[in-house]
Amino acid sequence: MSPFRSNFGDTCLGVIELINCFGPEGFDARDLNLLEALADFAAIALENARHVKRIHELTITDDCTTLYNARHMGFILETEIYRSQRYNYEFSLVFIDLDHFKEVNDTHGHLIGSKLLAEIGSALKTHCRLIDFAFRYGGGDEFVILLPQTSKENSLNVARRFAQDDSRGALAGAGRNESAHHAERWVVASYPVDSKTKEGLLHLADEAMYLVKNTNRDSVAAANIGILPDTLANAESAS
Repeated sequence: MSPFRSNFGDTCLGVIELINCFGPEGFDARDLNLLEALADFAAIALENARHVKRIHELTITDDCTTLYNARHMGFILETEIYRSQRYNYEFSLVFIDLDHFKEVNDTHGHLIGSKLLAEIGSALKTHCRLIDFAFRYGGGDEFVILLPQTSKENSLNVARRFAQDDSRGALAGAGRNESAHHAERWVVASYPVDSKTKEGLLHLADEAMYLVKNTNRDSVAAANIGILPDTLANAESAS
């Protein structure tokens, strides 16, 4: 039996066991040398595989929030469009934009701003289903949740829950120790009812987001519909 170890320490990566040797003399020194050589190659292969996996994770993950990054979002979105076309599924994108986030950086510094983004990323992952994807989108304070096999109506309900009821505290409460208020804008765009292309979905979501930004903050909007009346009314009554 021969262990194979890491080349960068004395960590045991695994064990090779040889049994049922033919012949009465058993395994000799030559067999042992060959086994040790095979163990070395096995260790190198395992370490290389781990490094490749880690490098891949770094290329698709946002360092600050540990969410997937925008580059990976493009790949997942194309994959989900293909899958939805093939199996006649719907899926939706929920875009979240934090308002006044710059004030956090200006008032408390970028370290606190990064901490706030990390807390929001953690909150989003906590509230996602296992089949959902959460991304950091854009340059700073924008996020996207991809909801597979989810209709536009159901996705709007998800956005409403985040924006109005207790689950909203997960985002509004993040970074509360820094005493900085940040409004939230929520936009839903769905496949195929809004668009059948990645570019079309992103364009419609951007249009709806600008509508919310220029009309009323802390609201939910839907692509091709506009700001939802109930969220607008709630936002006005709260102000």
